[in-house]
Amino acid sequence: MTVRAGVVVTGTEVLAGRVTDKNGPWVAQRLLEMGVDVAHIMVCGDRPDDLTAQLQFLADQHVDLIVTTGGLGPTADDLTVATVAALYGRELHLDENLEQRIHAIVQRWRSRLSAATDSEPLRAGIRKQAMVPQGAHSIPPTGTAPGVAIPANDSKKLPAVLILPGPPRELQTMWPEALDSAPIVEVLTRRAQIRQNTIRAYGLSEPDLAATLRTAERQITGFDDLEITTCLRLGELEMVTRYAESAATAYTELAGLIDEHHGSQVFSIDGSTIDDIVANRLVGHQIATAESCTGGMIAARLTDRAGSSAYVIGAVVSYANEVKSELLDVSAEIIEEHGAVSERVAAMMAEGVLSRLGVDIAVSTSGIAGPGGGTDLKPVGTVCFAIASTERPTVTRTLRLPGDRASVRALSTTAAMHMLADALGPAQ
Repeated sequence: MTVRAGVVVTGTEVLAGRVTDKNGPWVAQRLLEMGVDVAHIMVCGDRPDDLTAQLQFLADQHVDLIVTTGGLGPTADDLTVATVAALYGRELHLDENLEQRIHAIVQRWRSRLSAATDSEPLRAGIRKQAMVPQGAHSIPPTGTAPGVAIPANDSKKLPAVLILPGPPRELQTMWPEALDSAPIVEVLTRRAQIRQNTIRAYGLSEPDLAATLRTAERQITGFDDLEITTCLRLGELEMVTRYAESAATAYTELAGLIDEHHGSQVFSIDGSTIDDIVANRLVGHQIATAESCTGGMIAARLTDRAGSSAYVIGAVVSYANEVKSELLDVSAEIIEEHGAVSERVAAMMAEGVLSRLGVDIAVSTSGIAGPGGGTDLKPVGTVCFAIASTERPTVTRTLRLPGDRASVRALSTTAAMHMLADALGPAQ
């Protein structure tokens, strides 16, 4: 049996585009990983009538679970709990234990900021957050706002609802305990066992993958039982396949066909990202970057994960030619002869930072991100890369990358990560 869910992200600031929604995709991905089919992700302003309409829409689509995010704070526009309770015909009541718990959390926070005493508005806000619908299950707060799980209302044909806070850190911390609440457990026990596998390729076009998938459709028995989605992002093509246990053989055959046709471009068959792979292969190494057009984006990506200090030593953003010469030992004559955007200069940048920072591997970029600065010989999007190493000769490469300035810089960063993965080779 397939369990279907809908996600409602509340907040006028999200609807207006002032805040980017991080909760909807995160919740959807977690549900999909558990074998729950996500039918809709919806965004709603802080208006009770609009939220009620979206809840009712999802109920009419016969989803088994609705997850809402946001609208659980102490202010007047935080109306999610009251709105859901009204739709489900459940009176709100004050949970005094929960009120005391929230009060203690607020007092700890206030003690770090000031010695101000309680005010009536503060106490009113705490009471508001401690109001729980009759028969619902409260979920302990990870900030100040508790979550709420409400069982399905069969008489009104309304599904179970999981109400979660808006701040992503609070929501994600609360998630495991929310899944253990009785109303949610009851829904999840009905889901089918679904597998999800991700294959990632670099340099593979969507039309080429589509042609292979058409071949698979003709050749593989049970292909129609595979739910396949593809996404091209920053030069990487991701293929996510969801399927029931009974279709495992069909997926195995599909994965074999992908390897047969595109094995040289596939870099991950277990869902690992290029960042995961580079981090794994950097164990035992020390790395530095020398960046011009990417402006430190490679270094930022390398240091985006905990533990990266074990292998990332430093970075030089050598945007000006003078910095290339003074900090990376790129001679002015070489820059004059070949141009700053050249494989020769990129190689000297990588070798310079390798020597200066005493690392065993380094990566460099020098390019024209645009919108200006391009020529007939070196148009906008021309980017030169180099990988220098203490163990092998320096490797260089030039790419012509499409898109605007942001796209060229982002594509360059991804290209550099793939060059690093190739240079480092499989982890020992």
